[in-house]
Amino acid sequence: MTQPDGFDLDHHGDLEVGHGLVDLAVNVRAGTPPAWLVEEIGASLGDLASYPRQDAALAAVAARHQRDPGQILLTAGAAEAFVLIARAFRPKHPVVVHPQFTEPEAALRSAGHLVDRVLLSAADGFVFDPRAVPADADLVVIGNPTNPTSVLHRADDLRELARPDRILVVDEAFMDAVPGEPESLVGASIPGLVVIRSLTKTWGLAGLRVGYVVAAPGLIEQLAAVQAQWPVSTPALAAAIACSNERALAEAAQAAEDLTHQRAHLLAGLASTRVTTYGVARGPFVLVHVAGAAALREQLRERGFAVRRGDTFPGLGPDWLRIAVRPEPVTDAFLKVWQDLLG
Repeated sequence: MTQPDGFDLDHHGDLEVGHGLVDLAVNVRAGTPPAWLVEEIGASLGDLASYPRQDAALAAVAARHQRDPGQILLTAGAAEAFVLIARAFRPKHPVVVHPQFTEPEAALRSAGHLVDRVLLSAADGFVFDPRAVPADADLVVIGNPTNPTSVLHRADDLRELARPDRILVVDEAFMDAVPGEPESLVGASIPGLVVIRSLTKTWGLAGLRVGYVVAAPGLIEQLAAVQAQWPVSTPALAAAIACSNERALAEAAQAAEDLTHQRAHLLAGLASTRVTTYGVARGPFVLVHVAGAAALREQLRERGFAVRRGDTFPGLGPDWLRIAVRPEPVTDAFLKVWQDLLG
């Protein structure tokens, strides 16, 4: 869905990846899914003759966030949640805060909504100011931490957006990559709040399609009313259960700590070249500004590395690239090529 202003809202990082390329374009944790998770998913295959039953998965996800099962809606990935929001709600003035994941705006536009944008500034470190959102906006979408900026917004700033007549959608697909999840709203009781979570990024389950929505029961009922029957497969339900237990939470917490060190290593290497970063990166990727980024991206592909172009995100342009955080040996190999190309 290319807009008149030139932004291709349907372009995602998987389109950058090709045979033989080291993937620094997709924000899925390296080395996933772990063997124990594959085993749990595989054990569910004997139940494929039966229709999926969600009760156990709803209970597991609800317990993981200390919520009631009636406040959880399981979805075929976070992307389905955005489609359901676009179908279930009829806002008069929907607003999407950019730069951010383009799927929410694409879903809203596909459903016939006229979308307004609030653009955050690189000069301000992509920091969110709730005063930038129009007072009459009755549906607001924001990512936290935000893709592609990697900036983590203050929960208090997001709380300021709450209104009795407003739906506030917070995409927390990358929140479990932040140690301790300090700015998460998944446990908050805020009128109109809809929090979206994903199992794709930390657990490497992009091909399985599993995520969930956390919201008040009335909002969950509205979203469920426009969802297809049996939207989440039996293997995906098994994954939701497995990723919500104590073992999984401990592994995810350790992965978030590891990611913090790996990101610092990547940023230190990038700092030695003529690139600029804006804001404080807290997600499993970094956003860089570098002159000639389009040509550089093609040169990196020729040298075996795929990175994500930034010019499909509203608010960015052709001199932006997003680079996924990877373990140090992979990063070192990438940085050698990066530094060679940039001199």
